[in-house]
Amino acid sequence: MTVAMPCSQAADSGHGGHGEHANHHVANDSASTKALKEANNVMHKDMDITYTDDVDVDFLRGMIAHHQGAVEMAQIQLKYGKDAQVKRLAQDIIRAQNIEIKWMKRWLAQLEARPLNRSDVPTGSGTWTDMKWTGDKDVWLNSR
Repeated sequence: MTVAMPCSQAADSGHGGHGEHANHHVANDSASTKALKEANNVMHKDMDITYTDDVDVDFLRGMIAHHQGAVEMAQIQLKYGKDAQVKRLAQDIIRAQNIEIKWMKRWLAQLEARPLNRSDVPTGSGTWTDMKWTGDKDVWLNSR
């Protein structure tokens, strides 16, 4: 009998940390898991935008990528999923997110077509990651 345990318990019991545990089963991933992992990786890569210090532009750029990732994951659910309720949710997500993506792309194009003001010019370099700020934190903090 196999007993499933959280990765933290596996690490405590000498079975390696989370990263090792996650990589251990890569070859055994189902087609749906592989597809979801790939969609998630693409979404996070696409969300890693170059920040402009224009919160409206930056927000839309990040959210477009986020919504596109949600649509991709919902399509994967429709392909592989079995639960009727979750399928309906996936269909609703695709419909709603595509409408929002279309609106955000149109609005982003309008915002990006504006002439730059002095306050629109980036004041420092660096990007946010899931883990930490990379770049000149003091410049970023003082520019706010």
